[in-house]
Amino acid sequence: MESPASVAAEYDPKTDPKQRAAKSNDPGWEYGYWADPKDRDKVTCKLCDKKVPGGIKRFKQHLAGGFGDVVNCPESSPALKKKMKDYLDANKRRRPLFLGEEENAEEVQEEEEEDVVEVGQEAANSGAAAQSQVARVASSRSAAQSQVKVPSSGTAAKRRQSTLQFKAAPASKAKANPNDTKKTVKAMFRRTPKEVVDERRSGRFQKTIQNCMRTDEERHYVDVQWAFFFYECGVPFHAAAARQFEVALEATSQYGSGYEPPSQHKLREPLLWECVGLTSKMRVDHERAWKHYGCTLMSDGWTDMNGRHLINFLVNSPEGTYFLESVNASSEVHDAHMLADLLEKRIEGIGIDKVVQIITDNGANYKAAGKLLMDRIPTIFWSPCAAHCLDLMLEDIGKIKEFKRTIARAKGVANFIYRHGKIFSLMREKTRDAEIVRPGATRFATSYLSLKSLHKLMEGVKALFTCPEWYASNQSKTKVGERVYNTVLSIQFWNAVEDCLRASAPLLIVLRAIDGDEKPAMPEVAALMTEAKEQIKKSFGTQNKKGLLKKILDIIERRWLKQMDHPLEQDEDDDANVTDTEDSPTNVAAEMTNGAPTNEFDDGY
Repeated sequence: MESPASVAAEYDPKTDPKQRAAKSNDPGWEYGYWADPKDRDKVTCKLCDKKVPGGIKRFKQHLAGGFGDVVNCPESSPALKKKMKDYLDANKRRRPLFLGEEENAEEVQEEEEEDVVEVGQEAANSGAAAQSQVARVASSRSAAQSQVKVPSSGTAAKRRQSTLQFKAAPASKAKANPNDTKKTVKAMFRRTPKEVVDERRSGRFQKTIQNCMRTDEERHYVDVQWAFFFYECGVPFHAAAARQFEVALEATSQYGSGYEPPSQHKLREPLLWECVGLTSKMRVDHERAWKHYGCTLMSDGWTDMNGRHLINFLVNSPEGTYFLESVNASSEVHDAHMLADLLEKRIEGIGIDKVVQIITDNGANYKAAGKLLMDRIPTIFWSPCAAHCLDLMLEDIGKIKEFKRTIARAKGVANFIYRHGKIFSLMREKTRDAEIVRPGATRFATSYLSLKSLHKLMEGVKALFTCPEWYASNQSKTKVGERVYNTVLSIQFWNAVEDCLRASAPLLIVLRAIDGDEKPAMPEVAALMTEAKEQIKKSFGTQNKKGLLKKILDIIERRWLKQMDHPLEQDEDDDANVTDTEDSPTNVAAEMTNGAPTNEFDDGY
């Protein structure tokens, strides 16, 4: 019988199967073992007898070499290093940082096949069965979903990772809510594009560290690409100031690189109807304001390029202006009863108890329709459009004999210059590339703006018609050319232009205030009109202008009283209260026009 000493001498822990992981196919165990089975964190190398802490993975790094936090094995051969390095590369993957990333694990490379202990759900909840399970290799990871994997190593890093990876799988994917969107923690805490844009516009926006690290060259490159888009597609430049443009950019930035823009079909069909539906849902917030504050129904008639007469209906409240609908009224007779029925139908759709005011154009048919509606619905007031009233006022002033001929002659000068390319080129040369504002067809106020522009370029226009190039041109020898030449060099013409500007500039200031972003209340409009009349009186204070001044004031009073005098207006006492406060008409005009000058020529419109 052998003595205990001889048995101990023949025992070799390197060959003892109890000194390594049972049933493991990891190649690292061919070259390592546990010197102390109770301390399984340290694996002893059979080649150099060095104890390597950190488990079998760290031991394989010890054999492969090239890892800064592990001592290389001096006895490892190049073939062995390559074998371990290939095994480590083939079995590593990025560990999920968030609990929601396990669903995407199939798209990532498999994690290193370390020794893991598979724990049933009930055993995991009890916490006691984990120590009693048999160690298995990671190749058995396709087990039932109700099982979760916990790294066998007891290091602190792996214990933290196992806590992050532990997540009970649902009983069936089919029972999961398909509408639930999987979001990372970063996505859940990130602000929406609309919130970012609103914060930036409020002046409280703080750049992120990533944005601060961008160079000026990188930002300039992006600016150039957007500039090319605007130029090539003919997008109006004011679209860059739109809030939705900033929201779209922020949403694209949050999506990240690789975003593929929608196709023409998507924009034409599915996305269009989806946006229509989202816009319709916005009505809920507006309806809440209509019910709480009341609202104003506004109508605006216009004719499109195809000759169709369209009427747009909009609803205004403290929540904002909401586009209700557009009606094609080309086949209808626009009398008072038709317009009243049309408006009444929209009022009933909104709610009779919610609409407190109607604003329409100042035509006789609309005014009669407003009176019919006030008779049908006593709680509603009809109000004319102040901007339309002022435009008609300017049109009537333009029909005064002294002004009518002057405006026609100024239009003739502008048209003659723009119809002849050589004359137009000479004009730009004399005026340093400045151009005359040409009158538009929608607003009569643009005729006065054309006069102002011509008066501003008076010296350049005179230089044009007195230069040698003009005398040498064929146009100077025509009857039209001679008539324009005499007009431009006429002192009487330029004096008449100044009279037109003195009469129109104060009214244009009021028109700008009414058409601006900040809509003034009716007392403020009345105060602006009072100030405008005072400015006109001062401009025509000489004795020889008394007759012209009377004609101008008569037109203003007739239009204002005829169209703007209705029960919703404030009374004389209210008007006195407005003008007696520190917000005098001059201050109101400056505030509503953003501090625009109020002299006779600089209307700021």
